[in-house]
Amino acid sequence: MRTRFAPSPTGPLHLGHAYAAIFAHDLAMAERGEFLLRIEDIDQARARPDWEQAIYDDLEWLGLIWEKPAMRQSDRLPAYRTALDQLWRQDLLYPCTCTRRDISDALSAPQDAVPPGPDGPVYPGTCRHKDWPEFDRRANSKLPRPETHALRLSMGLAATRMTEQCIMEPSTPWRRPAGFQETGHGPHGEHGWIESPDQTLTTAIGDVVLSRRDMGTSYHLAVVVDDAAQGITHVTRGEDLFEATRIHVVLQKLLGLPTPSYHHHRLIRDDLGKRLAKRDDARALSKYRTEGATPADIRRMVGL
Repeated sequence: MRTRFAPSPTGPLHLGHAYAAIFAHDLAMAERGEFLLRIEDIDQARARPDWEQAIYDDLEWLGLIWEKPAMRQSDRLPAYRTALDQLWRQDLLYPCTCTRRDISDALSAPQDAVPPGPDGPVYPGTCRHKDWPEFDRRANSKLPRPETHALRLSMGLAATRMTEQCIMEPSTPWRRPAGFQETGHGPHGEHGWIESPDQTLTTAIGDVVLSRRDMGTSYHLAVVVDDAAQGITHVTRGEDLFEATRIHVVLQKLLGLPTPSYHHHRLIRDDLGKRLAKRDDARALSKYRTEGATPADIRRMVGL
C-alpha cells in the first residue's frame, strides 16, 4: 500500500490538513506500507519557499515519516508536457482562449444555464468546434506552447474512446470504463463501485482545462501523472474532491495509467460548519504548536 499527502505551499497547514495527512499516514503504516509527500507547487504565482518549509516542519512535528526528498511538481513539467502531447496526438485536446468573463457571458442566457461542475460552471464548449488552421491535425501540428493557449479535454470524445476501448477488450468484465472503487464515502454517501455515465461526464463535468496558460498544466493532469509516477495505490482525500475523481479516472484510462482505490473522507469544519481554509490562521498548526499543543492534542481535535 502506498498513500500520499499532497499540499500546496500557498499558506499555513491547518487542522484539516492535519487530519488528511495523519489519515493517509496511519492507513499506510497499519498495512506496513509507504506514506509519501508531494509538494503541489505548480501555481508558482502563489507558492512560497517559506510555506514549503513550514509544511515539512509541521509534518515532522506531527511525527509523520515519509521518503525524502519529497516530489515537487515544479520539477515535473516535462512529464506533464509528455502526457499532454499523448492526448493531443489522440485528438482529445483543443485550444481555448476563453476568459472567465467569456464563459460567464456565454452561460448568462437562460437556455445555456448549467449547474456548477468540479471546477465551477461547466464549460459551454465555445472553442470546441472553432477552426484553428495553425493546429491542423492533418498537418501533424505540434502541441501549442503553454503560454499561448489553454488546452481543454474534449470530454464527449474521451467518453466515446473509452467505451470503444472496453468493447475491444471482451476479456475484461463489463463496467463503465471511468469507474473507480470508493472505500470511503462521497458527499452524498457514495460507496463501493462508482460509475460515471457518459451523460455525467459531458453535462456535469464537461471539457475541463488540462493546461492553463500560466502554468502549462493543471491540477487534474498533474495529480494523475504524479500518482502514477509515485505508484500510489490508495488515494485518500476530502469528500469535496469526489467529483474531481471522475476526471482523474478518465485521464488514467486515456493515458494508460493504473487507477488507485479512492477513499474520500470527511472535512474538518469550523464552529459554523464551514470547511477550513488556509486563510483561517486561527487554526494553523504552527499556532497550536507555539501555544503548547502536542501532536496528541491535534489528533484528538480532529478525531483521530
